[in-house]
Amino acid sequence: MNLEKAVLNKRLEAAAWGLFLIMLGGFMFVPQNRVPQGLWSIGIGVIMLSLNAARFYYGIRMSGFTTFLGILSLLGGLLESIGVTSLQGALLLILLGAWLIFKPWFDKRHLFGKAEESRL
Repeated sequence: MNLEKAVLNKRLEAAAWGLFLIMLGGFMFVPQNRVPQGLWSIGIGVIMLSLNAARFYYGIRMSGFTTFLGILSLLGGLLESIGVTSLQGALLLILLGAWLIFKPWFDKRHLFGKAEESRL
């Protein structure tokens, strides 16, 4: 178990939760008709993907769950912002299929998993 990586991962997760809560509070102040459609989803996706990019940068295993949700949220928000709202179910299926195809590649490189099991 790599304690240093686990502590850093907890700090990164706390920062991501902080950003999420600040964004959530900000959206509560602004009326819905003033916020562009899809912006909430884009923000969530950026936060989740940034968390995993930071994990990757510091040599910590990324979370497959938050990476998947981040990609789904970002793409769904982008589609929603251009007015396409009926493709989110199809997008989910496409991403699930892509995940199954690339999972052996991710597993071979040990990119996803628990932060405590990260290499130095």
